[in-house]
Amino acid sequence: MSKIFIFLSSMMLLLLSSSFFIVKEGECGIVLQFGKVLRNNEQKTVVYYPGLHFKLPFLETVKILDSRIHTMDNQADRFVTKEKKDLIVDSYIKWRINDFSRYYLATGGGDILQAEVLLKRKFSDRLRSEIGCLNVKEIVTDSRGRLTTDVLNALNEGSINLEKTSLINVNSMNALGIQVVDVRIKQINLPIEVSDAIYNRMRAERESVARSQRSQGQEKAEKLRAAADYKVSMILAEAQKQALIIKGQGEAEVTKLFSEHFSKEPDFYFFIRSLRAYENSFKNNGNIMLIDSDSDFFHYINKMIHIENR
Repeated sequence: MSKIFIFLSSMMLLLLSSSFFIVKEGECGIVLQFGKVLRNNEQKTVVYYPGLHFKLPFLETVKILDSRIHTMDNQADRFVTKEKKDLIVDSYIKWRINDFSRYYLATGGGDILQAEVLLKRKFSDRLRSEIGCLNVKEIVTDSRGRLTTDVLNALNEGSINLEKTSLINVNSMNALGIQVVDVRIKQINLPIEVSDAIYNRMRAERESVARSQRSQGQEKAEKLRAAADYKVSMILAEAQKQALIIKGQGEAEVTKLFSEHFSKEPDFYFFIRSLRAYENSFKNNGNIMLIDSDSDFFHYINKMIHIENR
């Protein structure tokens, strides 16, 4: 009897544990019945939000899906602009599940890696199409916000109303049960070979400008130097002119004074003339003169010797 009770109790606990399931915060659950997604009377997927829930044991299974916003960082890829120029674009996408049933079926059981593969493929195609309609200036300046908005709308677009019938565009992310929340471009760069070519061209242009500036500076320096040399030459010439005039005037004044005074004292005049002749004759070493000692040239010297001998 006790064994039967234990067996029944175990079976009851197993049924209870198989009948209840818990959905954690940041997650949502869908129930599969015989491998098919459980739907309500309106044929909408039954989604279980965080909390404790009941299911039919053994007949229904629960698939827990992450309902939070995911960030998919795309590897930098090469894109071609409207003017046939290459750009390296680095971007990322934020997305979340908006239709759990469609997401579960499209991704082979809710595989997030498979979802991101499909999302990346569609995003790359859409971004390539949008960039192909713009030139480089539009992309790197004021069109970046419009570019990401257009890509975001193009990925999510697809729901149209036709005679009150909702149709889903198979090329939109709605077909995968995914909503793209945000699209951002982190970086836009030129390819390395193009960047090097542009850098070399810019460097050549700057070097050309530098050479032009240097040559203009040298030309101005030569002009200033020539003007300064000319001004210095003019000043020196004028100074030499004034010096010669003043010197001539001084010599004329000296000659006049000598003439006035020597005419009064002729002996003193001849004495001064003789001293100057002696000075000019004997001032250099090594000079030899052969002159008779009784010559008038030594008149004042002989006279001085005679005075000393007395």
